[in-house]
Amino acid sequence: MKGSVFAVVVGLLCLQWGSMAKESPPKVQVYSRAPGEFGKANTLICHVSGFHPPEITIELLKNGNEMPGANQTDLAFEENWHYHLSRHLRFTPSKEDVYACKVTHMGKSNMFVWEADM
Repeated sequence: MKGSVFAVVVGLLCLQWGSMAKESPPKVQVYSRAPGEFGKANTLICHVSGFHPPEITIELLKNGNEMPGANQTDLAFEENWHYHLSRHLRFTPSKEDVYACKVTHMGKSNMFVWEADM
């Protein structure tokens, strides 16, 4: 009996904390690990933070096409049940190509273009 009461109390607390979180769009940063130099290997990073609910998709794109082999961090949460996540990939930028991060959250997709530091 004690265990079932404890489970109910924990469940109610989770519901209360979860309901305190409001829908929030993601804040997105697209950058490279080192300053951007065309023809030099680097890492493209897309960091997404401050969003709720946690269902989100992050794609790294080159000229509008998804780049294969990207790695993603584990989903982590901040205070107020907002989340953050990063996706990254080794790449060698070229002047002719456009690199971007596409983020889909709550059925809305937005593109964020990487700007080389040149």
